[in-house]
Amino acid sequence: MGSKRVACDVMKRSSLAHLTDKGEVRMVKVGDKSKTVRFAIARAEVETTKAVIDAVRRSEVAKGDVLAVVRIATIGACKRTSELIPLCHPIAVTGVDVQVTLTRTRAVIEVRVDADDRTGAEMEAMVGASVGALTFYDMCKSLDRWMKVTQVLLLEKSGGKSGYQKRPREATR
Repeated sequence: MGSKRVACDVMKRSSLAHLTDKGEVRMVKVGDKSKTVRFAIARAEVETTKAVIDAVRRSEVAKGDVLAVVRIATIGACKRTSELIPLCHPIAVTGVDVQVTLTRTRAVIEVRVDADDRTGAEMEAMVGASVGALTFYDMCKSLDRWMKVTQVLLLEKSGGKSGYQKRPREATR
């Protein structure tokens, strides 16, 4: 019982926006904020074998066009982020751009989400990149069950009070 009280007192003092004065979780109010044009760019990577990448390049994966399905899944995930992340506000997504780059043994999914709203698009971009990577895995798992989804990163964001921010180069690995 005592440890719960200590944790609650620490949370109260930390003044986190997602906590009430009693330390209970709440959804932050954003209604008083001004709408601004925002964007976020995120990336996820899938490590696999050269044989899988070659099969994707040659469109020889049994489930179909891997890159097309990854792009569609990524876009859909960006649009539904607030349904997946409990305290994430739904935002007015105005555009989603998905780039899938294949290297020798990796698929790199990069997504840019544009929005015009009161809160940022970072979560939409990171959820989209994550779902894109998981979709790549699902499409290719019959060829390599041991693929690894890695490097889910926010690369850039812009909008709101914090303005433009870019991940420092040394923080990407």
